[in-house]
Order: sequence, then structure tokens, then C-alpha cells
Amino acid sequence: MFGQRPNELPQRLAFLLVPNFSMIAFTAAVEPLRLANRASGKQLYSWHLFSGDGRPVGASNGIVLHPEGGLDHAAGFSTIILCSGIDGHLYEDRQVFAQLRRLDRQGADIGALCTGSHILAKAGLLDGHRCTIHWENLASFSEEFPEIVVTAELFEIDRNRFTCSGGTAALDMMLNLIAAQHGHELAAAVSDQFIHERIRDRHDHQRMALPARLGVRHPKLIAVIEKMEQSLEEPLTRAALASAAGLSSRQLERLFRKYLNRSPARYYVELRLNRARLLLLQTNLSVIDVALACGFVSPSHFSKCYRDFFGKTPRKERSLPPRLAAAPLDAA
Repeated sequence: MFGQRPNELPQRLAFLLVPNFSMIAFTAAVEPLRLANRASGKQLYSWHLFSGDGRPVGASNGIVLHPEGGLDHAAGFSTIILCSGIDGHLYEDRQVFAQLRRLDRQGADIGALCTGSHILAKAGLLDGHRCTIHWENLASFSEEFPEIVVTAELFEIDRNRFTCSGGTAALDMMLNLIAAQHGHELAAAVSDQFIHERIRDRHDHQRMALPARLGVRHPKLIAVIEKMEQSLEEPLTRAALASAAGLSSRQLERLFRKYLNRSPARYYVELRLNRARLLLLQTNLSVIDVALACGFVSPSHFSKCYRDFFGKTPRKERSLPPRLAAAPLDAA
């Protein structure tokens, strides 16, 4: 099981890089291993890079890494870590899927960083296992794989499967691994070297708390926005939102105008449109199904709202090349 003390040292970890992988997630996973070796004065870990075909792989930031070989050279490794990022949901390589299943049958612990959970799910390697994924991909993953239990945890370890939400969460997952295998004192020393003040566990939140994210600390406004985020598929009325927060509709309107410079209705629509964009880019749901999943009862109304906000229709959004369509979202 992932996290058990290895039978021999160094413990060899194979990193499978797929195109457009997240560099920060990759380095956040590798660097704790390097510092664990340095802080302990022992060769506790070694890491080796592979790609599906053995060719160089570019990260989403354009930096290209040169692997040792193809995934077929990873036989005998006890741990396989799949590194993904932008466009991970589009990755299709049946040969890689088959090789991952073969490594699983050979007893390897197999996991993924960031959007790599999409790839493991397509390979059938998350069936019956709990997993997590980057918060931006949670909704689309749930739509595509409704039978798989996916959480919003920072990372998940379920027997011989481990998944990580990406970014700096990979650092915390590896620090927890080091603590489990070689003691908390070593993990704390590694964390201290990174000027990482606290080792987060898997139950920590992926996203910043709403007050920090919005730069607003009014408790009733935060309560209303939390209600909105929880009710995107079936939007609540302004009166219902105001009542739940102990406000009048007029007070609610004034709060949103004062702190967010928009009406409650406008803010709510923008939340739903941003969710819709993620579903359009990351799933094969029809435009109508995306509209319904985001609380729009009329496809034509959805299309108009989408065009007004993003400057393109939902169908035009889907026709763009993946890398262009994956530009940062306009935050609501």
C-alpha cells in the first residue's frame, strides 16, 4: 500500500509525464524526495522520468524534459506517479492505458497529480477507489465518471491508489509520505527547508477560503455566496437567498453593490457561466445538458448570457483549439 515503509532503499519512483503536465505539481512532488535524502544523509528515494513513447515531453509552461525511456521501461518500479495538467481530460493513449494496467497487475502503487485522475479513470484504474482532482476539474470529472467517488480533498490515498489535486498539494502529499515512511521529524525538517510552515493533511481545503478569495469579510455576504456556490444547478431566488442570511432583498442588493460592484443576480449568473465553461471545455456533455447542469432552463438564454460574458457562443468555445480555449477564466 502507498505509504508503507519500503523493503529496500532507495525507493524508486517512476514519474510518467504526459504532454502539458503541470510543472509546479511535478517539482512539488520531486523536491521533497531530494531534500529527504539530503536531510537524512541517506539515499532514501530515487526518481526516474518516463513518457508514453520515450520522447521528450513539454510542460504547460513550455519547458521540455527528457525522460529515460518509454513507460515499458518502468517495469519493476514499486511506485508510478502520473503527471498531468492542462488538457489531461483529452489524453487518449490506449497503449499507455494498457501498460498502466500491466504495472498494476505487477503490484505497483499507481497515482496521479493534478488532472491525472482523468487518465487513471480512463484506464480503469480508479474503479472501486476514492480519488481527488484539481477543484477546477471536479464537476467535469463527476459528470464523466459518475460511478467513481471523487472528493475535494487535498489528496487521497486509498490502498494502492493515490491522487493529488495538483499545485503545491503535491508537496504536502509527499511530506505525509515521508512522515509515514521515515518519521515526522524528517518530514518537518524537509518542510522547514521549503519555508512551508505547516504540513497539510488530506482534509485541508484545496481552495482559499471565500473571504480571502474575494477580499471581503462581511459574514452575511459570505454566507449568501456559499449558498450560491452550493446551488448552481437549481438556482435559488433572491428572496430565498436573502431570507437564509437574515436579510431583506434590498439589504442583499446593497451588500453586493457595495462589496462586489454588481447585483446578486449578476454575480449568480457569472458563477453559473464559469461552471458552464468548465463543463464545455472538459466534458462531452451537449450544450443543452451543460445549460441544464448550470441552472439555465432555456438553451437560447444560456447562449445569449454566455456570449455576453465571454464574447463567444458555447459552440464557438468548443470549436477553439484546446490550448487556446483553456486560457484563464474570467473570475466571478
